[in-house]
Amino acid sequence: ECEKAEDGLEAVKKITESDYDLIFMDCQMPRMDGFEATAEIQKYQEQHGSRPTPIVALTANAMEEDEERCINAGMNDYLAKPIESESMGRALQRWLGESQPGLLQ
Repeated sequence: ECEKAEDGLEAVKKITESDYDLIFMDCQMPRMDGFEATAEIQKYQEQHGSRPTPIVALTANAMEEDEERCINAGMNDYLAKPIESESMGRALQRWLGESQPGLLQ
């Protein structure tokens, strides 16, 4: 099952209500960007002893320093837009495992 958040504030709210296996986090969002949302999610999970959820950055910025910024912000992985199904499939397999049904191939 997949859920969508309209912005970073909603993403943070959702993580306080449910457990997720993986988060794809857009870096550029209204109200709260992906960097701040990532920090808030990780802070919440640490304070509540929750299992850290892997966070994959999604960004239109494809420079090496952009990837470094995402990783330094606590995101676990990075995909540059436009997202290709092959790249998305590899990220899903990397973070969810080969045995997950319905993964993009």
